[in-house]
Amino acid sequence: MKISTKGRYALRLMLDLAENGKDNFVALKDIAERQRISKKYLEQIVPLLNKSGALRTNRGYQGGYMLAKSPSEYTVGSILRITEGSLAPVSCLETETNLCERSETCITLSLWKGLYKVVNEYLDSITLQDMIDENHERMIDEYYI
Repeated sequence: MKISTKGRYALRLMLDLAENGKDNFVALKDIAERQRISKKYLEQIVPLLNKSGALRTNRGYQGGYMLAKSPSEYTVGSILRITEGSLAPVSCLETETNLCERSETCITLSLWKGLYKVVNEYLDSITLQDMIDENHERMIDEYYI
């Protein structure tokens, strides 16, 4: 499984909003500058996040984006599923019902199910707030006088 650039950038965008958009809307150009990501690329990601209800938007003067919920309510898994779709390691696990004609006799299916479970549990156990807190702790630990 490989997370695409879209997924990685969506996570960075959401983290930027969590840190910089607590009380006000943040312009996409400001996020693009801070994250060193093309504004055009972010413009392709925002509709996905907006359609899923992850963002609040405001047009016009002082317009931009902010998180629709608290950073502690967004998991890394939920953000990646918005941009990546399923996080399944094999196609036969992408749907609720396994449609593979070999599923009954597949010797590797339990391996893929186990991997899928571990990946989902791990990514769903980390929130945006967790990542921000960890980064702040690291920054404090690296601060020397």
